[in-house]
Amino acid sequence: MQEFTEITGMVIKAEPIGEYDRRVVLLTKEKGKISAFAKGARRPNSKLLAAANLFSFGTFKLYVGRSSYNIMDVSISNYFEGLREDFEGACYGMYFLEIMDYYTRENNDEKEMLKLLYQSLRALMHESLDNSLVRYIFEMKAMALNGEFPGMPAEGEWEDSTRYAVSYIMNSSIEKLYTFTVTPTVLGQLKKIADDYRRRFMDRTFKSLEIVDNL
Repeated sequence: MQEFTEITGMVIKAEPIGEYDRRVVLLTKEKGKISAFAKGARRPNSKLLAAANLFSFGTFKLYVGRSSYNIMDVSISNYFEGLREDFEGACYGMYFLEIMDYYTRENNDEKEMLKLLYQSLRALMHESLDNSLVRYIFEMKAMALNGEFPGMPAEGEWEDSTRYAVSYIMNSSIEKLYTFTVTPTVLGQLKKIADDYRRRFMDRTFKSLEIVDNL
């Protein structure tokens, strides 16, 4: 008897396999980060054509094989079409996906990471929010969820508003993260804090970040 499972998650990585198939990496509520094959997903009439693209969020029905998962059916609730139509937003979004691929693991409880990713992509489509601010909030909260963010640096002259913003990012629920804006001065200080800690705690470079930094 075939064994199936249903998971809720987002496509954070995708690559072509063979002539018609696609291998995707899903960040899920139930199983953390997993890889799955979407057979025939590159055919024009495939029901998995859109579902195997980056940013697609929904419920995936998987066949559990001996050594891999195979996507049999999918119900997508959010394609994040706004990012596909906004080059800058898409670049930031790709960077967020790369961070999640770096941080998350299979069979870990990654519910908060998935929630952070989802809310951060939504924030990128919010016209009143600066994409750079969304990025620094995302970076600091991701480090905090991973137990690596040490809070305000001990050295440096910081605006009171910067101290408040950092405290709020660390202690706020993810649903309320993107509910404030800052002055250019505070934004610059948040950038310095996020950049310094990212270089200290993330032991790799991110290709998508190079693109973001050149926007």
